[in-house]
Amino acid sequence: MRGLSVAQADDVRRALHAAERRSGLRFGVFLGEPVGSRRHFAERLHAALGEEAGGAVVIFVDLRGRALEIVTGEQARRRLPDGACRLTAMSMATAFSVGDLVGGLLYGIAALAEQATARH
Repeated sequence: MRGLSVAQADDVRRALHAAERRSGLRFGVFLGEPVGSRRHFAERLHAALGEEAGGAVVIFVDLRGRALEIVTGEQARRRLPDGACRLTAMSMATAFSVGDLVGGLLYGIAALAEQATARH
């Protein structure tokens, strides 16, 4: 994952796998710069998951633009409504604003998995 050390990328991968095991949803993180608008780019990343997109959550972090997008598929959205994603994104953005990219990602992944599990 661009922008992360090997150890940090491993921590994020472990968090993604734990979130998937816990919630039954597919989780993905993309760090980088969007091609076009940030939201449209995040939605294209999500759509690229094909048949798995319905039960998937994609977290896109625009490193240069210092912003993020969370995109959920139809089944995932039933368990992760927009309001829950928005609150998680705000907490993640707070961590990012003080330079804690990995902490924000780990928090966000775990929080989304927890919320999805609680609504399952």
